[in-house]
Amino acid sequence: MPAPSAEEAARRNYRRKRRFVRTGQAIMLVGALVAVVHWLTHIEAFGPEQPAVWLDLVAGYPMAGILLIVGGITAGKK
Repeated sequence: MPAPSAEEAARRNYRRKRRFVRTGQAIMLVGALVAVVHWLTHIEAFGPEQPAVWLDLVAGYPMAGILLIVGGITAGKK
């Protein structure tokens, strides 16, 4: 099997980088959605029920922050 040309290798590297960027952006979007839904829950947009304390600590703003950070790291990967 012949070695790939420099152009083919550059194309493959570009596609790989774009895949990382798009994946990171998708993860950041999910993090932003988690934060918005959590905020809306706190202002009782979905009714007077508040989430349980453990759910608030795990799936609330901390999870949104973690997803935003992981997405940013993934999108910025070289």
